Amino acid sequence: MVDNCAMERSMFNYDLPRELIAQHPADPRDSSRLMCLSRRTGAIEETVFRDIERLLNPGDLLVVNDSRVIPARLCGTKVGGGASCELLLLKDLGGDRWECLAKPGRRLRKGASVSFLDGELVATVEEEIEDGNRIVSFAYPQGSSFFELLDRAGVMPLPHYITEPLKSNDQYQTVYAKYDGSAAAPTAGLHFTTELLDRIRAKGVGVEFVTLHVGLGTFRPVKENNITDHIMHSEWYTVPQRTADAIKAAKQSRGRVIAVGTTSCRTLEAVTTRHGEIIPCAETTDIFIYPGYEFKCIDGLITNFHLPESTLIMLVAALAGYDNTMRAYRRAVEERYRFFSFGDAMFIS
Repeated sequence: MVDNCAMERSMFNYDLPRELIAQHPADPRDSSRLMCLSRRTGAIEETVFRDIERLLNPGDLLVVNDSRVIPARLCGTKVGGGASCELLLLKDLGGDRWECLAKPGRRLRKGASVSFLDGELVATVEEEIEDGNRIVSFAYPQGSSFFELLDRAGVMPLPHYITEPLKSNDQYQTVYAKYDGSAAAPTAGLHFTTELLDRIRAKGVGVEFVTLHVGLGTFRPVKENNITDHIMHSEWYTVPQRTADAIKAAKQSRGRVIAVGTTSCRTLEAVTTRHGEIIPCAETTDIFIYPGYEFKCIDGLITNFHLPESTLIMLVAALAGYDNTMRAYRRAVEERYRFFSFGDAMFIS
């Protein structure tokens, strides 16, 4: 047990050998290891991810995030100077306007433009905002598609701890990714194959979708010693009518609602916190879930093993219990599990 009024960041630290940070996904995807952790007893079972089918019951509902990662890192040249510049797309503001991280910032002041694809795509800085970010507007030929141009000009913004190049951009994309907008993958979903999802549905387990566009703020470190002083980044999400209906039906039939990933979890908990129940909606959330939080929607979580002192391990500890979580992480290190975005998985139930 922990006192949520005096939770220090260091409580969520653990020793992780660098060689356990996965540099590439498991092949096939569902061959990754799976640690199953009981919220009630703290008991641990170890298996492989494809066995998740065995651990689910007819009437359960998986809720997955179908956001698609965009190749958000753009390298170009400054118009009128030719200097190399880089933009990292962070948030779609609509109307071909984006909030970006600009490098080097001194070259990209208000009014500066950057050319990509030999001028086929041009970004102009409209505004300089806090944290050194920029609001930029993109211009491109009439009849062209911004996201098609982005696929040609951009590269995947992999986390800093992944140093090996991708064999294919699809490695950093879930098999059900649909809606462009994320700057990082909802990585718990990377373990699923189309065939595994088909077997899960055939067992009578529902699979429904939410969309939360993951920002790079998901990797933002907690700097405050008292974690309750940390301010979360804001992310946009949508919950369709079909998903809201499926969650209500699962609850009424006593099935479990299991979030696939912390992004799906935050979406569902944000909606129920704000509205008192799951309803179809499209909103933003900066919900911060840490020990002491009372879960209002989900009954289980499928997730990866997260960075020390991150908001993600704090969310896991809120659901599984602090002691259970830290014991499970120590065991994962001892048993040489693979960690972070391309690593192994945990099922908390």
